[in-house]
Amino acid sequence: MHLDIWLLLGSTLVLCAIAAVRLSHRLGLPTLLAYMGIGLFIGEGGPFHLNFDNVELAETLGLASLVLILAEGGITTNWRHVRPSVPAALVVSTLGTLISIGVVAGASMWLLDMDWRLAFLLAAVLAPTDAAAVFSVLRRLPLPSRLTGLLEAESGFNDAPVVIVVVTLSAHHSGVPNLPELFGVMVYELIAGGLIGILVGWLGAFALRHVALPASGLYPIAVLSLSVGAYGGATLLHASGFLAVYVSALLLGNARLPHRPATRGFAEGIAWLAQIGVFVMLGLLASPSDLPAQIVPALVIGFVLLLIARPVSVALSTIGFRMTLGEKVFASWAGLRGAVPIVLATIPMVEDVPGSGTLFAIVFNIVVVFTLLQGPTLPLVARWCRLKSDDEARELNVEAAPLEELHADLLEVRVPADSRMNGVEIFELRLPQGASITLVVRDGSSFVPESTTSLRTGDTLLVVTTEDVREAAERRLRAVSRRGKLAGWFGEDGT
Repeated sequence: MHLDIWLLLGSTLVLCAIAAVRLSHRLGLPTLLAYMGIGLFIGEGGPFHLNFDNVELAETLGLASLVLILAEGGITTNWRHVRPSVPAALVVSTLGTLISIGVVAGASMWLLDMDWRLAFLLAAVLAPTDAAAVFSVLRRLPLPSRLTGLLEAESGFNDAPVVIVVVTLSAHHSGVPNLPELFGVMVYELIAGGLIGILVGWLGAFALRHVALPASGLYPIAVLSLSVGAYGGATLLHASGFLAVYVSALLLGNARLPHRPATRGFAEGIAWLAQIGVFVMLGLLASPSDLPAQIVPALVIGFVLLLIARPVSVALSTIGFRMTLGEKVFASWAGLRGAVPIVLATIPMVEDVPGSGTLFAIVFNIVVVFTLLQGPTLPLVARWCRLKSDDEARELNVEAAPLEELHADLLEVRVPADSRMNGVEIFELRLPQGASITLVVRDGSSFVPESTTSLRTGDTLLVVTTEDVREAAERRLRAVSRRGKLAGWFGEDGT
């Protein structure tokens, strides 16, 4: 009876959360607000009076959810778009984060008369942007790829240094932490975590390319397991698990693996489930009676973060990276907070840091209020900053299935709506010898094409290619999709 009831309630809760996605998507809001609203509704202040106050469990489940969300972020991130922005993202996520912590901590001590430890804890948990919030909102906006890459990579990188600061400050209940020692630990954990992520990602991609699994559904499970394993291995070696999981997922998601689109879809589904779980749980954990008393401090610190700390950190940490004023303004406004600050706020509560309950209430209020302020206004700010998409590439969705006995691969290519492959005849593709289009699916029916068959947008092509020429075939298909049949004359090689 109890199991049946809980399964029914759980499925109903997930379906309600899925329905809330539609509303938040139309309003341009991260879905976290809807999920936390559900948690508050069924919590101690709602009609169901469900009391949840297990902070240790909340911390554990929250960190586990962040691992899955970061893994999905890495798997679904396009490395070609992010790569030019990685140096700037690394500086923003480290130096920029430290600048933000210093500014917010100083404001908290001066304006709110906070104890220095609580002030720095508040500043630290508010410093990182949230990967789920950033991905859910920014990927719908037509922005320059360099700016989108910066914000996406920053949200994946900046969790790692902040966790180190929060854990250190929470563990030292008395006395000032040894700053040189803290800096050394941070450098070691970040470098070691990055290296572990690279190692796991490279070895995992190599293995999955050379071992044909008996079922296509095993590839997504293997990729996600490798990324989560990178987190576990890094933490056992006292390295940054968050950086390891993001880097490994980034490598695996952009590697030439079989069933790559299916892997990304699976990772997105798991991340959605993790988001629903963590945000509803955080809504349950929050006490509605404690939140109103911290509205004023939350507004004060929130505006300091939004209007001073974030712009200063972005301006100083992007010096030398040739960002326009409009890009810097938008990057400052787009520093969305979400689950990460609230989950990190549970760490001081678990360690019984004095004032940690107040800190949690302030952080919760800031996330809710400023998500409502920033999320819907991002398209308007982008127009004010005169930002437009510069991505001219007509990307193809290519899925591969290994044909091990034939030493060949089967590629499934979907021609997107804006592709310049539209109208190109098959012989004009000039695929390398060893690659051939064997079937075209169009308007629900399939046929074997002739060499003079013209391709159309919306077509799905089945391409059989040997292992030796697969990469060249994919490059040629991408080149034609981006620049047409004369792509070579324009210097487009499909990389």
